[in-house]
Amino acid sequence: MSGTLADSIRAKLGDLSPAERKVARALLAGYPSMVFETVAVIAERASVSTPTVLRFAARMGYHGFPELQAAVREELDARNASPISLYEAAGLGVSDDGTSAAGLLEHGNAVFAPAVARTLAEIPPHDFERAVALLADRKRRVTLVGGRFTHLLAQYLGLHLMQLREEVRFLPDRSVERTAALTQLSRRDVVVLFDYRRYEEDKTAIAQLTREAAGKAIVFTDPWLSPAAAHADVVLPSQVGTTAPYDSLVPTLAVIEVLIASVINALGTEAHQQLGRNEEVARRMGAVQ
Repeated sequence: MSGTLADSIRAKLGDLSPAERKVARALLAGYPSMVFETVAVIAERASVSTPTVLRFAARMGYHGFPELQAAVREELDARNASPISLYEAAGLGVSDDGTSAAGLLEHGNAVFAPAVARTLAEIPPHDFERAVALLADRKRRVTLVGGRFTHLLAQYLGLHLMQLREEVRFLPDRSVERTAALTQLSRRDVVVLFDYRRYEEDKTAIAQLTREAAGKAIVFTDPWLSPAAAHADVVLPSQVGTTAPYDSLVPTLAVIEVLIASVINALGTEAHQQLGRNEEVARRMGAVQ
């Protein structure tokens, strides 16, 4: 699955009739719970006839409204998948077939290469350009925060940015320091969040606090979209299909690599000068030879 039914509805809004558009807006306003109401309730909420709701489902590519509801149930199951459920669904450990090193390498190539290509092709250019502009704006302070595994990606992006510009930091782990940092957010702040399924509540709260402070939030997430995306200025979704019972972060890493290269281009000579200053200090500190 690439994206959600909500994404598909938004993408097709311009192709719908005025009445069908009312159905679309009613579903989006209460997504996903509204999808599971009866056709009659949805028609009443949208101020349209029940046949209009059925026509809407057909326009979205479904053979009836129950099929549309079933698709959203699958979407929600995927959105809430855990490592153990992914392990069991894939039948890992059940047999030795296809688990040789050569077989796994071949399977990895078949999974990861298309996932990276699809991710880079599906990221909205406007969002990507906006992310580059925000991260290259030296008047802004950049704060990065990740989750259980994605803190590694936050660090990877942040350490590169620190070599290219000033005022880049990681959100502290300790609650007192974290609270102090979030209290000081302002319109000059850019907060970069990484949040993937089995989403973490604090990421949504951080995105919301950033918006309330008039700052900008950039959210890296999966195709189902973290709840934090609702408060983001930029959303960068990535495919997460993998050979293991964990979501793959390979496509996200590819996005980060392209983003870093784009920020370097945007900063121009400033990036070169900052790299030179960092190199000189590192040399004097004995960090490099």
